[in-house]
Amino acid sequence: MQELMRQFSTILQQLTQHKWAWPFMEPVDVEGLGLYDYYKVIDKPMDFSTIKSKMNAMDDSGYKNVREIYSDVRLIFKNAMKYNDEKNDIHVMAKTLLEKFEKKWILFLPKVTDAETIKSREEARAQLDTQLAQEATYANMARELSKALCGIDTDLNNLKAMVIEKYRKLSTQEKIMLATDIARLSPENINRALQIVAEDNPTFQPNAEEVDLDIDAQSDYTIWRLKNLVKNAPEVQGRTAEGTTFNHNGNTEAKKNDNKRRRVM
Repeated sequence: MQELMRQFSTILQQLTQHKWAWPFMEPVDVEGLGLYDYYKVIDKPMDFSTIKSKMNAMDDSGYKNVREIYSDVRLIFKNAMKYNDEKNDIHVMAKTLLEKFEKKWILFLPKVTDAETIKSREEARAQLDTQLAQEATYANMARELSKALCGIDTDLNNLKAMVIEKYRKLSTQEKIMLATDIARLSPENINRALQIVAEDNPTFQPNAEEVDLDIDAQSDYTIWRLKNLVKNAPEVQGRTAEGTTFNHNGNTEAKKNDNKRRRVM
């Protein structure tokens, strides 16, 4: 694009060296010429010195592409033609120079189109590279986070196991009481109890139509987790488990009417 602007500046140089270019080189001297209605007629004054300054600007005030320069060059001549009558010399000079400039622009336009196409492709490629880099970064972050979470989960389980080891084993009577208390749990907590067992026993199927929960078959770790669940369940107090079973949907019913049972032994 910079090379394109350099080539375009050659066209401007040829244009400004024309013998009729002198009225358009500097801003219109509105006060000196007594053109008191100029700013009422012309919304955006323009001249070649202003264009040159914008082309040389090193900040955001400069031109971004050749089409912006082209637009301002046309504006110089359009302003002159708009403000001055067709028979006025300035109008005739502006019209003549505009025609010459348009002919040069038509010849130069294919280069502009090609440069814009290349730039668009480069920007699209850069955007894609940035997107892929971001996705790779997020993927790495996700993997690291997953590893960290797995490590935390492992450490937590190990810590829980260490704590369980320090507790004494439940007696047979205590296991019977635990089984009784589990039977008193709400359907929600019954499901939670079955999930606790499944977490420590991959072969256990908590969602099967008929589930037998054998307390004696569970590890000390699972038993103490069940005991902790029961301890914090308010529904255990004041309810009886006699003759109660739990069906697949977690609803409490009499044994004689239940075909899908969850039994606690």
